[in-house]
Amino acid sequence: MESEKKNKSTFSSTFGFVIAAAGSAVGLGNIWRFPYLAAKDGGGLFLLVYLIFALTFGFTLLITEVGIGRKTKSSPLTVYGKLSKNWKFLGFLASLVPAVILPYYCVIGGWVIQYFIVFLFGNGGLAASDVYFTQFISANINPLITMLLFLALTTYIIIRGVNKGIESLSKILMPILFVLIIIIAGFSLSLHFTDSDGITRTGIEGLMIYLIPNFDGLTLSKFFRILVDAMGQLFFSLSVAMGIMITYGSYMKKDSNLSKSVNQIEIFDTLVAFLAGVMIIPAVYTFSGTEGLSSSGPGLLFVTMPKIFAAMGPIGGVIGLIFFAMVLFAALTSSISIMEAVVSCLMDRFNHDRLKATMIVAVMALVFGTIVCLGYNSLYFELTLPNGTVGQILDLFDYISNSVLMPLVSIGTCLLIGWKVSPNSVIEEVEQPGIKMGRKRLYIVMIKYIAPVLLFILLLSSFGII
Repeated sequence: MESEKKNKSTFSSTFGFVIAAAGSAVGLGNIWRFPYLAAKDGGGLFLLVYLIFALTFGFTLLITEVGIGRKTKSSPLTVYGKLSKNWKFLGFLASLVPAVILPYYCVIGGWVIQYFIVFLFGNGGLAASDVYFTQFISANINPLITMLLFLALTTYIIIRGVNKGIESLSKILMPILFVLIIIIAGFSLSLHFTDSDGITRTGIEGLMIYLIPNFDGLTLSKFFRILVDAMGQLFFSLSVAMGIMITYGSYMKKDSNLSKSVNQIEIFDTLVAFLAGVMIIPAVYTFSGTEGLSSSGPGLLFVTMPKIFAAMGPIGGVIGLIFFAMVLFAALTSSISIMEAVVSCLMDRFNHDRLKATMIVAVMALVFGTIVCLGYNSLYFELTLPNGTVGQILDLFDYISNSVLMPLVSIGTCLLIGWKVSPNSVIEEVEQPGIKMGRKRLYIVMIKYIAPVLLFILLLSSFGII
């Protein structure tokens, strides 16, 4: 195979960049975190706050990362050093984020494969039992096999490169993914169920819970928590602070309309996040009531949803299969972007060809992914994290990457661009001949003043200080 150097890699078109970047952002965070937060934080109130943040805070982080990636044609590891020699350390932190995420993301991707196979062979009722998920993840061999399978799929796509791998797969999977989400969302709205007490609940009622702002019991501290939740969700929804958008930006052609592309990513990601709520909240409410909406993360995806499909009757097996196919596609498009961010760092810094860099990253992911799997078996322990949650090895990895490193990287990026290098460095990159940057004044104010403060608040919240 002809060696492919990172600085020679480009997306074939602006559409290729947008669809790949959107595929990166549409992952498990949108599916299992966004609906839970929306239900917990007042439905439409959370949606409104999230939308405002997406158009301001999220826009600022997203266009900055894509802009500096295209400007320098560098990986997350070296991009900050090229902007300012004294900021090389930020590149190390930025490249560490996807390196920490990749192993446990492949483990969760393996779980998705297991559930897809279960529903594929018509055993969805088995997955709905109270002990199935716990028994599966604590088993000796099966989680390792499914993790390895998911990692192998991801590795194969990355080896094929930017055009034949990432871009080609995204152009196939993303339209399918979007159609599947629409199908499931439409089905969720059509549901109705009468429980043992004779109370009938419908999907439309669940939709109203999702859309209508709920101000009951709203206090200043609760509203502050909504703000923090919405900010935190943006990291997942837009794939910022993971090195991914810097990497994808470096593959973007100079004559592509960067501003328009970022706007399209914002629209697509926000739409999919919203539809994830339409897909899940009405279904969970119909069969489990408001108490069923209290589950997030793996509990929502691998425990609550199979029970919902079982309660649907014969058609539940088909809907469950479609659902886990959709989740698998979403997980795969995200995992390839996470791996590519790490691979690009090795190619850029050590001049490795794509095959060698990918295999090094795959071995690393396999080793640490195995440790994460064993964290539910022979390496099991419980640890209370600074934010008050109790977790295992996977939760520790997740906390380090998402709650500590990502806010730190974003704070550093804002300080570097806002005060050391100047916001004009990004604005000039966006404004190529005939292309103007929208929200320019907003961008300058956000990158210099508002975003760093918000990010610092988010970081303090992660440590349980506020």
